[in-house]
Amino acid sequence: MKKKILLFAAVAGLSVSAPAAKLDASDYCDVVGSAPEKPGEMRPLSDGKTYAMVSEDGRKIEIYSYQTGKKTGTLFDLDAVKGDLKIDSFDGYDISDNGRKILLWNDVKGIWRYSYTAEYYVYDTMRSTMQRVSEKGAQRGATMSHDGLRVAYVRDNNVFISNLDYRTDIAVTTDGELNKISYGAPDWVYEEEFGVQCTLCWSGDDQTLAFMKWNESEVPEYSFDIYRSFCDPEPLGDPYPKSFSYKYPLAGYRNSTVAVLAYDLNTRVTKEMDLKIGADDYVPDIRFDGKGERLMVMKLNRDQNDLRIFSVNPASTVATQVYAEQSKTWLSREVYTMVKYADNSFVIASQKSGWTHLYEYGYNGKLLRQLTSGDFNVTAYYGKSAVGTHYFQTTKLGAVNRNVASVDAKGVLRLLHDTPGWESCAFSADCSYYMRSWSDLANPPQYTIWSAAGKKTADLQLNEAYAARFASAPRFELTKVKNAVGEDMDAMIMKPSGFTESGKYPLLMYQYNGPESQQVTNRWHLDGLNFIAQSGYVVAIVDGRGTGGRSEEWCKCVYMHLGRYETEDQIAGANNIAALPYVDASRMSLFGWSYGGYMTLMEMSAENSPFKCGVAMAAVADWRWYDSIYTERFMRTPAQNEAGYNEASAMGRTHRLKGRLLIMSGSSDDNVHFYNTLKYTSKLSYEGHLFDMMVFTGMDHSLRKCNARTQLYRKVVDFLNTNLN
Repeated sequence: MKKKILLFAAVAGLSVSAPAAKLDASDYCDVVGSAPEKPGEMRPLSDGKTYAMVSEDGRKIEIYSYQTGKKTGTLFDLDAVKGDLKIDSFDGYDISDNGRKILLWNDVKGIWRYSYTAEYYVYDTMRSTMQRVSEKGAQRGATMSHDGLRVAYVRDNNVFISNLDYRTDIAVTTDGELNKISYGAPDWVYEEEFGVQCTLCWSGDDQTLAFMKWNESEVPEYSFDIYRSFCDPEPLGDPYPKSFSYKYPLAGYRNSTVAVLAYDLNTRVTKEMDLKIGADDYVPDIRFDGKGERLMVMKLNRDQNDLRIFSVNPASTVATQVYAEQSKTWLSREVYTMVKYADNSFVIASQKSGWTHLYEYGYNGKLLRQLTSGDFNVTAYYGKSAVGTHYFQTTKLGAVNRNVASVDAKGVLRLLHDTPGWESCAFSADCSYYMRSWSDLANPPQYTIWSAAGKKTADLQLNEAYAARFASAPRFELTKVKNAVGEDMDAMIMKPSGFTESGKYPLLMYQYNGPESQQVTNRWHLDGLNFIAQSGYVVAIVDGRGTGGRSEEWCKCVYMHLGRYETEDQIAGANNIAALPYVDASRMSLFGWSYGGYMTLMEMSAENSPFKCGVAMAAVADWRWYDSIYTERFMRTPAQNEAGYNEASAMGRTHRLKGRLLIMSGSSDDNVHFYNTLKYTSKLSYEGHLFDMMVFTGMDHSLRKCNARTQLYRKVVDFLNTNLN
């Protein structure tokens, strides 16, 4: 493996000549074209020896061997479907536990960041025939029973069950209504901040369907006008633009009230589980245990520092608490949702030691074993093998790296590979094989298959051609700089194309810096920042206090006063980097997106701001204008923390804005509303400031349509050239 890495580093640009054609903004910023190649999604099959993958032409689901990486058969073929019903394509699929049915879907239409509606079909592998899940319109969150005989789904905010044998639809709920009552599928803020897409889950015997109910009747509505962009088929077809309204709880406002329900297929009775969920409580996760008998429900208070897990009997509705954890600050969603329920125990992550580690509990609530310990974090949990070996991702080789490790029944921890970089794994059903993804700052992702015994069985994608294409691209290098109180911060610096030691270059500081986030990582980076460096700028990133990968103390010191320590550390990092002999300290700038946009506003209006200009994209201007779950996790409500909100507001410091500001936003951003940009720039105008502004018509928070990202980075470079040269 080491020989392969050294060879690949040369291919990736350490000692090769530049290609003839100079790369431009679109090469770096195209959402698809600038991404490394990767194999299709690998679905582990129940035998533990094979996996399923969609064919390159998208028309088949093929079976491959973990042992060889070679194709061994075909599970589904669009051209081999028998009967009257056929489809031309599919966008995704699920396989029933018994392997006899395949749920397929197409005609996907997005709702929010992750959710969508689609047309769903079920393919019978024994008969080679297909049928629609429902003839009555598109569905959302379709979920097949273990035996493949039924499909539960959501339509028009209600839950339905399709019986495939009898070709009937049963309405489990009937009072669902847009912006009022929703069953099965979450409201906006649950999807965005808890990652919930669908709560439909079947019991092991397929006789009970559990799901959640959201009542958002009391949640205030947020509205904005929808303007068509020239990405749309008829960009000028909206002389009277439509207004879009949805329920969006701002910090301190009413949230949806929720309930957990279970429907008995035999009695056709729906019961509410006895969980005593308060009006301000959250339920971030429900699912059945490994045996499919207990319904496991998480309940979290509004301050998000008191978590309870209950084991619920769906028939009696009785709930028994099996786990509890509290924090003086907040409980990290990425940590407590790192949970797997097995037949007789469950594994969950916790930061109670000051670092994120894994613990195993019995369903009686008794701690059976602490699986990991030490001054490092577990960042993902993959599962447990038949012999009791647990597999997980860690920061064992430092915060900027990720390595996959195992701990056996005796407690011995072993790294599967001790190579620095960014590693993740996808395991077979029995954990006897895994697909490994690895990259570092010099090497694009490499995808290989390994046995648990440590033998590589196949190369899937090594990205040699991709590496050659971007051989001349500027690259980040890892370093460390001091923060405002003299502590080490992880940092990355990218020198411009044509760099010479005797040159003096303008500096761009890029940041996100939100709580628990991490930008400085030893992984492949290629995006618009490389284009900025190619255009003649030193680009630097520092992860200051509040960011992730390090101890809980480092991360959570920002509690109740967002923006304070982050601003201090970003400015300290910028000044330290500006002291380098090749940086021109008189030409310093900064750029951030979302939380990073907020940081741009905060840093440019700090009393000791050293920046000549800055770019804020999709910036939060005041935390009172952002959603309840995210904001209150770190700040509590405005009523609980008025001084903290005042201190953290970029609106309250516009009078100190220094340098030239470019502020940008998508007009249809459902996440950080355009309202933030309009209110902030209105105050700047009122106070007599000059600034620059760019709006992406009809675009959301991520700018993933058409050439929007290319335009954004072209504008950034143009703005920097104008104000730093």
